[in-house]
Amino acid sequence: MHKIVARGITPVTATQYVATRLRERAQVMLRRLSSDQRPLPDFLIIGGQKCGTSSLYRYLISHPQIEPSLTKEVHYFDLHYGKGEAWYSAHFPRCDRADERGLERGFLTGESSPYYLMDPRVPKRVADLIPDVKLIVLLRNPIDRAFSHYHSQVRRGREKLSFEDAIDTEPERLAGEEERLLADPSCTSSAHRHFSYTAKGIYIDQIERWLEVFDRERLLVLNTADLRRDAPRSVARVESFLGLEPHEIEVSTAHNVGSYAPMHESTRARLREFFRPHNERLFAFLGEEWTWD
Repeated sequence: MHKIVARGITPVTATQYVATRLRERAQVMLRRLSSDQRPLPDFLIIGGQKCGTSSLYRYLISHPQIEPSLTKEVHYFDLHYGKGEAWYSAHFPRCDRADERGLERGFLTGESSPYYLMDPRVPKRVADLIPDVKLIVLLRNPIDRAFSHYHSQVRRGREKLSFEDAIDTEPERLAGEEERLLADPSCTSSAHRHFSYTAKGIYIDQIERWLEVFDRERLLVLNTADLRRDAPRSVARVESFLGLEPHEIEVSTAHNVGSYAPMHESTRARLREFFRPHNERLFAFLGEEWTWD
């Protein structure tokens, strides 16, 4: 708990966090006894981080034909892979849940772990276990994503550098980390997860890695700006992708939104040039150009 408080979280919040984690662990242990009666997910929201995945997931689980996972971010394929399939299955509802709720057409279930998009080991792991899963990606202007990501690390006490120094130092921080992850299945990398401010915004490289093991039709890519501007329309696209009947959602304010001073214009201009070629490759892949300034 001391470590959590040191990251800037109040003691009350820290106590609630620990209590929630302990309760979830106890639930998983109990649910593992019936893991063979629990389906693996039909869909995964694989990223990106700080792109609005929390809002999208909340909209989806409001659909009557969707049963949520025990926790939104299970992180099985990146952080908990060594715990095994039974542990993962324990996070999903029992198959007889459809009968309990009187769902004649059954239900779908899924989870949202936004680091899946970035971790180089995850695509093959997912393809090996659930090759028929449908993948949803939500992408935000990479400049704004990087700035939001940076401030989330500052709030958690992990980042002490200025934003400009952090992006300057990023190549050094990430040097060799992807190779280390690929070489050791049990390895985790704090730098790769927490300090990849610009790397996480090179979306096309990450998407192409997923398409090495999944067909294009299994991947839906959405624009965060569209979700914020017209949530019902974006959610309807996901429902159609998943084969669900249309469902009216209650539009809510964005989740996990931080407040901070604006970025220096010179820094934004620099990042605009950095991301330009990567964004152009992404837009060519999508067959449309998004307004990211």
